[in-house]
Amino acid sequence: MLVALTACGDDGDSSSGAEGRETVTVAALPLIDCVALYIARDRGLFEKEGLDVRIQQVQQSLQALPALAKGQIDMVASANYVTYLQAHEQGTLDVRIVAEAIRAAPRMMEVLVPADSDIKTVADLEGKRLAVNTLNNVQSLTFDEILEKQGVGRPVYRAIPFPQMGAALDKGQVDAVHAVEPYDSSIQDELKARVLVDGSSAPVEAIPLSGYISSSKYADGNAKTLAAFQRAVKAAVRIAEEDPSVVRDILPTYTKVTEKQAASIDLPVFPPTVDAAQLTRLTDLMEKQGMLKKPIDPATLMVK
Repeated sequence: MLVALTACGDDGDSSSGAEGRETVTVAALPLIDCVALYIARDRGLFEKEGLDVRIQQVQQSLQALPALAKGQIDMVASANYVTYLQAHEQGTLDVRIVAEAIRAAPRMMEVLVPADSDIKTVADLEGKRLAVNTLNNVQSLTFDEILEKQGVGRPVYRAIPFPQMGAALDKGQVDAVHAVEPYDSSIQDELKARVLVDGSSAPVEAIPLSGYISSSKYADGNAKTLAAFQRAVKAAVRIAEEDPSVVRDILPTYTKVTEKQAASIDLPVFPPTVDAAQLTRLTDLMEKQGMLKKPIDPATLMVK
């Protein structure tokens, strides 16, 4: 359910926050994708850059798109690239990519089935109900590519928010779930679910999955603010890279993952900077699968 989002004004200028700092309102999912955002907040990295970053939690990045388009929020963290690139192509939102959130890494997103399921191989998924967070998005995009490489048929995708996937699998509402961390580990832990396939495997290994997305209107009017935001996130990523225990310690503070689960989950790649070449892998795949009607050059959308 979408939390009420605080309006930040529609004039393109950042408003003044605590102690004269520039206010930046960010919608964020309770996912590992956002960990740099929370590290930067809790370690005072935003404050050091003169920012007052206010975080509003949402369950799906799609839910935050209208608020971003209307200028009610300034940015979406862990924004699903596919959703926002499609919105850009359709003219719904002129997007700008502020920073990368995560790229795929082994075992950080997996297809899970009940322990006693008759589904034993990827081929057995054909025609079965597979839960994804949002339809026609990065999960189905990347998983369809894995299925194509293995020469097997596709499942029937069902939209179920990540926090509800475990219950849906347990109740038999779906046959399998495509879960990301920290839900991946928690579903395995709580339901003893079995891993069918790694959603980060070839040919989509290390592909960009989500980022920090703003609008061109906000970016054009707030270049200094976004540069400060980028520096703070980059510093947070450096902390996460040097000491992964920081990531594991902070996850239970903004997600439902337990400390025990956080200690063992598989971490994604946290890129320190936006890489247009890597993002082009994603846009090329979207075009190939018909999720984009024409090519998009990610370099033209990057906040530099």
